[in-house]
Amino acid sequence: MKKKMATLLAGFLALGSFASAGTAAEREDYGKPSELFTESSTITLSGDAWKAPAGISSEDKVWAYLDSVKDSLKVNAQDDIRNQFVIQEQQTNSATGTTHYRLTQTISGIPVYGADQTLHVDKDGNVTALLGSVVQTVYQTYPLTLSKASLLSEKDAILAADKDAALEYGPLGEDELTPKADLYYFFVDGVPKLAYKTEVNVLEPEPLRIRYFISAEDGSVLFKYNILENVTGTGTGVLGDTKTFETRLSGSTYQLYDSTRGKGIVTYTAKNKTSLPGTLLTSTTNVWTDRAGVDAHAYAEKVYDYYLSHFGRKSLDGSGLQIKSTVHYSSSYNNAFWNGSQIVYGDGDGVTFRALSGDLDVVGHELTHGVTEHTANLEYYGEPGALNESFSDIIGNSIEADGWLIGDDVYTPGVTGDALRSLANPTLYGQPDKYANRYTGSSDNGGVHTNSGINNKAFYLAVQGGTFNGVTITGIGREAAVQIYYNALVHYLTTSSNFSAARAAVIQSAIELYGSGSAQVTAVTKAYTAVGVN
Repeated sequence: MKKKMATLLAGFLALGSFASAGTAAEREDYGKPSELFTESSTITLSGDAWKAPAGISSEDKVWAYLDSVKDSLKVNAQDDIRNQFVIQEQQTNSATGTTHYRLTQTISGIPVYGADQTLHVDKDGNVTALLGSVVQTVYQTYPLTLSKASLLSEKDAILAADKDAALEYGPLGEDELTPKADLYYFFVDGVPKLAYKTEVNVLEPEPLRIRYFISAEDGSVLFKYNILENVTGTGTGVLGDTKTFETRLSGSTYQLYDSTRGKGIVTYTAKNKTSLPGTLLTSTTNVWTDRAGVDAHAYAEKVYDYYLSHFGRKSLDGSGLQIKSTVHYSSSYNNAFWNGSQIVYGDGDGVTFRALSGDLDVVGHELTHGVTEHTANLEYYGEPGALNESFSDIIGNSIEADGWLIGDDVYTPGVTGDALRSLANPTLYGQPDKYANRYTGSSDNGGVHTNSGINNKAFYLAVQGGTFNGVTITGIGREAAVQIYYNALVHYLTTSSNFSAARAAVIQSAIELYGSGSAQVTAVTKAYTAVGVN
């Protein structure tokens, strides 16, 4: 029996699930990962804006609201709502007075994977929106009696993931991040199972960042996929331009270390090997000849400054997280990636790519993956993964804001005018520009790079306007649009948001920033209608 997911947004109750094509449905070694990766219909019920009872605290308003919609959410009506959800985070937007909450549904104190929500309380203390997913009627349908005492340990779950990865790829090198395992209820073929989410993150025998869901009952692999965030459609080399940037003097040696921004921006070289972070780049004259290092360092500073000046955000985590970059990774490596703790650049082979660190779009794209990981944490799979890629494209491209192409400076350096992606016309480079034409296969983690073109096109239409698919939009300009999309990313989207959820999040973000009857709300609404996302 399939479960439905519930989504509440701005006075509407939407019942449905996050839609995405997934490889698990096509593999024999483990079942469908969860209802987060299946298709189901969406139902909307209209409702009036909720008014907060007088004299209660901000947090109590959250519980009061959830309790008032308990029947619609179809959670356990007999149990206190506080036993079924937990508040993970609370942030107040000083510009609008809106308080944004992140919540997670729980069963017997254990979180349900993907069943997370964002709830929003305006400056007057009234709930304006609840977005996300709620697993319905799970308590009534499945008796959950498994004792925690009988479960595998976290250590055993980590070992099971390592063993599986080693069987597929060979002996594993040192971990890039300290392994951990978190216990969830995870849906497999519509049935909730206790599972540990863990990760294999190594550079040897090749760069891997594989997310695992390990059964807490028997240690089997319920689902897995490689979430290494690659540059696809972007890359660059040094183009001979002169840049100025902050360095640090240590004794008589200058270092590519900027201590003026957050907890630092630091740039290393792997010296064409695969150990990270490598060796800190240094110079005796403060005149730098390592072009890949100069670009990586200077562009990381520009990305930091953009987030701070445009959004008031201090680094990737909002708290000044140190930004580490490594250039000259491996040999002729045609890639760049964010590995969860730093950004890594190959030099390219000179034919497909130049050195990938020199393009501001690429650096902005990869570092935005870090922002996403610290906020919406969009699953790097299927539709959530396509949104993950799209938001990196949108913000990465908006930093320089000199056009709509991605990767045109670095991709195929011998071919003039070539690029990897276009926000203005995704079909130029093999991407769909409307939802009906989305890729539904299992390659590329369910089309995370291909289907990003749909959301990219919606952003472009909101910015530029025009008529597309019979819908005419009046553009609102890039600055207003990027503010709306950033606010949606960090406050409204959740782990499993699909394209429909992104539409709702972006519209609600526009309402928060510009008002319900604004031109901005009209523009983003029509933009999503134009690309067929409803």
